[in-house]
Amino acid sequence: MPFVMAIDQGTTSSRAILFRSDISIAASAQQEFPQHFPASGWVEHEPEDIWATTIATCRAAMDKAGATAADIAAIGITNQRETVVVWDAVSGHAIHRAIVWQDRRTAEFCTRLKAEGLEPMVTAKTGLIIDPYFSGTKVAWLLDNVPGARARAERGELKFGTVDCYLLWRLTGGKVHATDATNASRTLLFNIHDGAWDDELLKLLGVPRSMLPEVRDSSAHFGDSVPELFGGSITIRGIAGDQQAATIGQACFTPGMIKSTYGTGCFALLNTGATPVKSNNKLLTTVAYQLDGKRTYALEGSIFVAGSAVQWLRDGLGVIKHASETGPLADKSDSAQSVYLVPAFVGMGAPYWNPRVRGALFGLTRNTGPAELAHAALESVCYQTFDLWAAMRADWPDADAATTVLRVDGGMTASDWTMQRLADLLDAPVDRPVIQETTALGAAYLAGLSAGVFPEPQKFADNWRLDHRFRPAMSASTRERKLAGWARAVKGLLATDEGEGGR
Repeated sequence: MPFVMAIDQGTTSSRAILFRSDISIAASAQQEFPQHFPASGWVEHEPEDIWATTIATCRAAMDKAGATAADIAAIGITNQRETVVVWDAVSGHAIHRAIVWQDRRTAEFCTRLKAEGLEPMVTAKTGLIIDPYFSGTKVAWLLDNVPGARARAERGELKFGTVDCYLLWRLTGGKVHATDATNASRTLLFNIHDGAWDDELLKLLGVPRSMLPEVRDSSAHFGDSVPELFGGSITIRGIAGDQQAATIGQACFTPGMIKSTYGTGCFALLNTGATPVKSNNKLLTTVAYQLDGKRTYALEGSIFVAGSAVQWLRDGLGVIKHASETGPLADKSDSAQSVYLVPAFVGMGAPYWNPRVRGALFGLTRNTGPAELAHAALESVCYQTFDLWAAMRADWPDADAATTVLRVDGGMTASDWTMQRLADLLDAPVDRPVIQETTALGAAYLAGLSAGVFPEPQKFADNWRLDHRFRPAMSASTRERKLAGWARAVKGLLATDEGEGGR
């Protein structure tokens, strides 16, 4: 039975998972790596840390499974999207730390571009808004702030890529500079209608075309790893950004299906089929996947803070020692209190898109304590998902409210308390699958599809299995009261708009 190896390179850790041909997990390994915060709102990773932990976890997973390179049919890569690496085209050495998707250093530049009236053009081509979240302004910052970088880039001496592209370059020994359509669609440089890099956008952000990778299908032969990495060469046959990979792992192949992933942030995607849907509610239009040259699109809502709100309780406040304590602690909270956390630690994502505001707590009383803070942190994720859910329903009028189900995955879905509250506030069923590693599974599926290990999408969808369905149980009056309180809290926060870095 051949294995397919998924590389899941995330924001706080790198993982490798070996899947069998029946999609069961044979072995996995995970390593965390340091985060760097050189200034307020800045987030960086050391590219060598990303590379070292990726290779170490691949080798560890292979050792656990007793697998050699010859036993692995293909590698699939999924990655933290929008994070940017620029490296020397010959040596492969990065010219600066990676600038992470959460980083807000280009907020002023984005504000200036919007003030010049450029956002409608950018949105029409990319499906995105002008925001520091996306890769393009990060590349521009590196070229303008690393000494000599722009001149080197214009001479063709530098390469740019998202993390998948950087890993592919390193895995193939510098032979392949390529990415897939899902990652390309998150850069502000890619025309999602034409399926190509856009000269007008490149000129706008000052990014030389020579830096850019070739854009391929999500399931394709990307190249082969150099033999010395894993004791033999392994073909690389699948790439997708993490949220698109999770959409595939959740088997959301039919238009109208929705998945939401709860990791560091929260990301909901609604499959809209072969037609890109323009959002009137500040959602993003993005490429869900590209197979056989055909693009499938999605509406996406991005929440910057989900699991990191629990990390804040643990590491920032010391309220808990382990994330698993949060649900039971929230269950002990005082039901008479209505405490709202709006976790805008790095600004607010969809559907508000304000990079300047910062987080706030509302409704505190003298009796507010750890239980109420845990309650507010978990509930904040549910409220933010509701905002995305409502925006998607407005943008996709074909949605049938009576049959719409949200498929969920990611670390926070282990909390039954949070998932039940999510179902209550959405007033819709929430389905948690048996295989929680849906992001890695999506990457493995893309690679296995190309390698002939896994079947075509609809047959693969038959393998999806339900672990638990959370059904709404909250009264309509309670739901409406709580949602109204959240709306007031968000309105109060947005009214502050203190500016990047505060006062």
